[in-house]
Amino acid sequence: MPALCLAAEPVPAANSAACPVLLNKTFPRLQDEKPQSLCQYAGKVVLVVNTASYCGFTPQFKGLEALYAKYKDQGLVVLGFPSNDFGNQDPGNAKQIADFCENTYGVKFPMFGKSHVRGDEVNPLHASLIKLTGTTPKWNFYKYLITRDGRTVTAYSSMTAPDDRDLVAEVEKSLAAK
Repeated sequence: MPALCLAAEPVPAANSAACPVLLNKTFPRLQDEKPQSLCQYAGKVVLVVNTASYCGFTPQFKGLEALYAKYKDQGLVVLGFPSNDFGNQDPGNAKQIADFCENTYGVKFPMFGKSHVRGDEVNPLHASLIKLTGTTPKWNFYKYLITRDGRTVTAYSSMTAPDDRDLVAEVEKSLAAK
């Protein structure tokens, strides 16, 4: 069962220029390591996923890309965060990971530089997601669905496939809420 949590952090007034505290973070892009603010995704439904290139769940890249392609014009964005935290299943450098994702699965959704998603060196977004939901990723391909206003986060385990009926229903419900 997914964990649902409401953000306890203050959130700016809802308007297109406001950036929810949860997204007010910057990460290096995977493809060129240039810094990118997550504020550009304010007002969108965001699915955050910690990824790995050599995991039994790696084929979920295909489903994540399909989900992104189907709903991106309605306001969904999938954000991939490669991590080597679980079984050393993403040992490559940024170029190797980017090439793998694009060439093997045709990934077009935004991917960010490799980072930690748990432990003492957890990246700031995952630290906030863990705090809000009480759910720390237990393996690769954990998912966090963030509503348009950045106030509600639902956590999904690695076992939840991108085409899972409940996940897709929550995506559609979140997209319908304007």
